[in-house]
Amino acid sequence: MENELSKAERTRQFIIERTSPVFNKKGYAGTSLSDLTEATGLTKGSIYGNFKNKEEVAAEVFEYNSGKVRKQIQERIQRATSYHDKLLVYAQVYHSFTRGDFIPGGCPILNTAVDADDTNPLLKDKAAKAVIRWKTGIENLIKGGIEAGELKPDINITETALSMIAMIEGGIMISKVTDSPANLDIVLTSVHSMVDSLKL
Repeated sequence: MENELSKAERTRQFIIERTSPVFNKKGYAGTSLSDLTEATGLTKGSIYGNFKNKEEVAAEVFEYNSGKVRKQIQERIQRATSYHDKLLVYAQVYHSFTRGDFIPGGCPILNTAVDADDTNPLLKDKAAKAVIRWKTGIENLIKGGIEAGELKPDINITETALSMIAMIEGGIMISKVTDSPANLDIVLTSVHSMVDSLKL
């Protein structure tokens, strides 16, 4: 029984990994069942034998994709030696979006938020929680920097966190619709300047 369960979990993970770039590029509405069977090489029965429906696959794929981004960020933050450099990690990781080594399709948070909108409460909720988690992460770094005497004590922490997120996601959106990675570079330069301005 344990082997059957572990096999089922392996199959679920296989489906998630293989369909992750498809959902991130095409979105929930644009991804068809045939896209899923083509990406996995599995039958419809195999996919729906492991997931209730397409929405459940999409939700798990979002967690997988956003988790990959989060892992990159956390690894770099741990290596950074100052709170200023830790904050800059966000701009550095998203800068890789222009270099082709990001998750295929771009930022899963932006893609899912736009795709789900008010039509898919489950995916919208997952995107919202990811944004809140991101905001909290930035806020905690700023608080840590203030306590360590590295950052200015009068920073509006929430405003700064939300502004950073809005600039990064807005820059990604602009670069995608204009097919110009340079536009994201410009916005990320502004993020860099904002983080520089926080230093004592």
